Amino acid sequence: MNRDNNRDIIAGRNPVAEALRSGRSVDCLYIAKGELNGSVKVIAALAREKKIPIKEVDRKKLDQMTAGSAHQGVAAAASLKEYASVDDIFALAQKRNEPPFIIVLDEIEDPHNLGAIIRTAECAGAHGIIIPKRRAAGLSFTVGKASAGAYEYVPVARVTNIAAAIDELKERGCWVYGADMDGQTYCSCDLRGAAALVIGSEGRGLGRLVREKCDAVLSLPMKGRINSLNASVAAGILMYEFSRQRSDIRNYGEVQ
Repeated sequence: MNRDNNRDIIAGRNPVAEALRSGRSVDCLYIAKGELNGSVKVIAALAREKKIPIKEVDRKKLDQMTAGSAHQGVAAAASLKEYASVDDIFALAQKRNEPPFIIVLDEIEDPHNLGAIIRTAECAGAHGIIIPKRRAAGLSFTVGKASAGAYEYVPVARVTNIAAAIDELKERGCWVYGADMDGQTYCSCDLRGAAALVIGSEGRGLGRLVREKCDAVLSLPMKGRINSLNASVAAGILMYEFSRQRSDIRNYGEVQ
């Protein structure tokens, strides 16, 4: 998702397809010459259904539009992706008639990790994600690609202060769980009800003040010689434990 003249350039088959399916305002679909087959043909059909202009262009043009990223022969020019608010996240939970389940990211800097967390959050039924405005990855092209288009469905709110955001979540009825070493074994905790899961930054983990504000700290048992997991992997394991406890998981999607 590159910024070009106040538009987002979305690239890649999954991100473009999900942008179209989600109802995102798309100005134009660009397809590399000779690529109008398979999944690209399905994407073009979606665009035609929504009366979105389609242009066949040289692959070099797509390379230029997407700054040389792996566009898979497809790109779209869309309206800017706006950040949500914390209120939007609670509104989605209310709309689904579910207790809020929110992911809070304490300075996740790797856009691939952020994209992977957004993708898992969408699959695990989280209602939204909160990230800080500074010292953290934002909604970039790389994040959109890594999320496989899931960022179209998960509200992402950006706040000035994560510690203050945690205070607000607690005031609104959420029990806040941090993920860090030396906490309770994650599967021994009751994770039902309104909850927020806080994931710390790569390398540093949770900040001191953020950890102190958590109602409980969850840990994953380490059986090997390495004493930590990648942030997005740890987040995925914990999100699905929340999801499992909140409701029986009977629907399994395709692994890509």
